[in-house]
Amino acid sequence: MNQLKQSLAYTLKNGLDQNQTQLLIIQLLQTSNIPYAQKLFNLIPKKTVFLYNKFIQAYSLINQSRQCLTLYSQMCLNNCSPNEHSFIFLFPACATLPSLLHGQILHTHILKSGFGIDCYALTALLNMYAKLRMLPLARQVFDEMHVRNVPTWNALIAGYSRCGDMKEATELFKSMPEKNVVSWTSMISGYSQSGQFSRALDMFLRMEKERGVNPNRVTIASVLPACANLGALEVGERIEAYARENGLFEDLYVSNTVLEMYARCGKIEVAKRVFDEIGQRKNLCSWNSMIMGFALHGKCTEALEYYDQMLYEGTAPDDVTFVGVLLACTHGGLLAIGREFFESMAEKYHINPKLEHYGCMVDLLGRAGALQEAYDLIKSMPMKPDAVVWGALLGACSFHNNVELAEKAAQPLFQLEPWNAGNFVILSNIYASAGWWDRVAKLRKLMKGGQITKTAGFSFIEEGGEMHKFLVEDKSHPRCEKIYEILDQVSTVMKIQDKFIDSESELNESLIME
Repeated sequence: MNQLKQSLAYTLKNGLDQNQTQLLIIQLLQTSNIPYAQKLFNLIPKKTVFLYNKFIQAYSLINQSRQCLTLYSQMCLNNCSPNEHSFIFLFPACATLPSLLHGQILHTHILKSGFGIDCYALTALLNMYAKLRMLPLARQVFDEMHVRNVPTWNALIAGYSRCGDMKEATELFKSMPEKNVVSWTSMISGYSQSGQFSRALDMFLRMEKERGVNPNRVTIASVLPACANLGALEVGERIEAYARENGLFEDLYVSNTVLEMYARCGKIEVAKRVFDEIGQRKNLCSWNSMIMGFALHGKCTEALEYYDQMLYEGTAPDDVTFVGVLLACTHGGLLAIGREFFESMAEKYHINPKLEHYGCMVDLLGRAGALQEAYDLIKSMPMKPDAVVWGALLGACSFHNNVELAEKAAQPLFQLEPWNAGNFVILSNIYASAGWWDRVAKLRKLMKGGQITKTAGFSFIEEGGEMHKFLVEDKSHPRCEKIYEILDQVSTVMKIQDKFIDSESELNESLIME
């Protein structure tokens, strides 16, 4: 670096020919010394499209989109015609701008310039529209392309996945003539982010069987949340082993998802070891995963201890942190402490409570029996309460047998979730507990008239590194006969044990009486 600075000083003082100056500029850009490179660039009387492109690329990499567009304008004003590489670097810059206008102007320019048939430039254009969530425009570019490569397909699939349109993403994925790790990762990430965790994991397991396709850091970070939500611990452990063997665990993004997977699956001691292994690299995400893991599994004391330690080490909390600590207070019945945390969000940390925080507080108040306070909090919310908030109040009313507030909570739930039979069943049970059988009958008649039926329950079981889904009285599994045979055997053994325990109890009673 010192040698480069010396060369720059010599050039500014004595001047160099254009080729030497260009070489020095490229070296400076490669070491991310854009200000020094810019000084040299400004001295060149006749700038080439190659140098303009190098600067546009450099500014694009550090997300200085406005500077990219300024350079493009200067290039056009100086009668230096852009080439296809100019647009390849410019379109990613436009993807980070809030307005679509600049991208559309460049779209017009590329068509007029004659580079509108270049596959790489058009792929960059398509990717820009996809990142700006303008999927109809992205699809139009895709459909009009005569030549498409794998990145072209991947850009559109990623766009649909990012917007949660997994149906279109799946159709494109199936139609791809050739797939790579980015193609598979886009699908896994899309399913995971849209909450379709079973499909995300299934897609990963399918990818594992593909030859020549190895998971990368993004793949692992996308599939581990699915493992965490499904409780697929065996698969998660296998993925962690792969990440360690291939040097991917050193990536903080990967190690944090491994940590979260263990924390959510209840392997708290393992999560703590991973957390300690991350060491000085840990960030707010690492702390949040531990706090949330403790909270989810009822370890409220540990959750609050880690929160205090996080503050002591100088890491400020965010909205996710407060979901964790409020959840810990809920599971620990710490009403007073929960109130303090909720109030400190805005007062001390300038974090406005979101729906999730109000939901936690309603749940906390409800479990403590402060139903009226919970209802008043809902009515004071600055945003419209969702089904989770009202559901928390209804559940609390069921536990404390409060019919009046249960009816107030159930009415908005019937509007928000008219298909959810669970809300009707909970209110019906509350009526039954109060002996209001006429209202029970009225509610059941309402359910029957609206054809509202209870959704069949299901379970996921991990076996042999795969997840198996079972519905009530399910016979769709290929090995269902063997499964039911074993279940019958287990049931028989349980009945025999019950009879043995009853007989032993009777014998003990008779001996005591004697």
